[in-house]
Amino acid sequence: MNLEKTAGFVPGLSSELDGALCYAELGTSFRKSGGHYTYLLETLGPLPAFLQLWIEFIFIRPAVATYVSLAFGQYVVEPLFMPCVAPTALVKVVSMLGVTFVAAVNCWSVSMAARTQVLLTFIKMFALILIIIPGIMALVNGKTENFRNAFDSDSLSLTKLPLSFYSGLYAYGGWFYLNFITEEVINPNRTIPLAIVFSMVTVTVFYVLINVAYYTIMTANELLMSDAVAVTFASRALQGVAPAIPVLVALSCLGALNGGFFSSPRMLFVGAREGHLPAIFSMIHIRRQTPLPAVLCLYPLVIIMMVRGEIFQLINFASFSRWLFIALATLGMIIHRYRFPDHPRPFKVPLAVVVIFTIVCFFIVGLSLYSDPWNTGGSCALTLSGVPVYYLTVKKSYIPKRWKKAFNYLSLHLQIFLEVAQQEVQTY
Repeated sequence: MNLEKTAGFVPGLSSELDGALCYAELGTSFRKSGGHYTYLLETLGPLPAFLQLWIEFIFIRPAVATYVSLAFGQYVVEPLFMPCVAPTALVKVVSMLGVTFVAAVNCWSVSMAARTQVLLTFIKMFALILIIIPGIMALVNGKTENFRNAFDSDSLSLTKLPLSFYSGLYAYGGWFYLNFITEEVINPNRTIPLAIVFSMVTVTVFYVLINVAYYTIMTANELLMSDAVAVTFASRALQGVAPAIPVLVALSCLGALNGGFFSSPRMLFVGAREGHLPAIFSMIHIRRQTPLPAVLCLYPLVIIMMVRGEIFQLINFASFSRWLFIALATLGMIIHRYRFPDHPRPFKVPLAVVVIFTIVCFFIVGLSLYSDPWNTGGSCALTLSGVPVYYLTVKKSYIPKRWKKAFNYLSLHLQIFLEVAQQEVQTY
């Protein structure tokens, strides 16, 4: 995290909290899984929902999964080659192995994926505590020189604000994942608001403290130079257990990757159920009850992107579309409140919070087109490329009958091969 990225740290945190509260209301107002896609479909209509689904699975979700998996590979490989630079090819191979493991777990069993997530979350919390304690102890003992003039920078400018926000927002992201699996949550009217609020408070406390610990031991330039910050930190502050830190952080990344593979395919599943994607993606395994086709669709996209993706460009490229549709979802919530004032809303957020969050999101998205036109413009173009796809395949199908027949034949044999079928029990 460089000095420009830290500019978005506190404002980004505030925006995340407002957004989390908005999504707590959306999750209790609409009882379907699918997250952003479902809320856009219910409030703004099928076209925005389809575009969100389109960009989510051809770019956003593979980009985010690639980012996390490359971090996993970096922390596994980096300690083996210190002080030299780890081979990029080896990092990518290890990252692919991590993605393969997570995909296999999510294909095999829902309960196994959930238990894996719980275990990896506990490991993550342990790793965070292990890093925080020596950093805070050093700070208490008077090591404060790295915080003097911490925000002095000659390179700060308004045009760099959106990109700093994107990094801060990404760090605190994840509060909307629970909304992807609403139909699988017991008593969502109570569970979703409590889980979102509790998790945001926990993440805030731990992430602020771990940044304080990092900056206590390391300078800003040292953080910029390090490809694996926790490894560098451990070599200075945790010499006795330094070899364990990269392993713990790698497992933490694996947990984040597993969470994405557990929740995101549910959006693809719901989109297919609504008729916006081929029906096979709305099927589940007849014995394991996992959304097997949806998970298998995501896996090769991540592998392809991993081959040539650049880690920081992935954040900027994917963040534009992600935050555009989050802003549209909360805008849709405002419109839905006005159009349907009597719709049940077990958890209701003050209108001012929703309006402020929506305006901030649109401001960041709009300004990022100016500050980073190449990445954000490409992301915008990729999103809009879904418009002709929607009108040619969903709104009114112009697909030749011969192609439809071939696709139906292929889908039938895939269904038999994968042992999947349509969901029998309605869960919404």
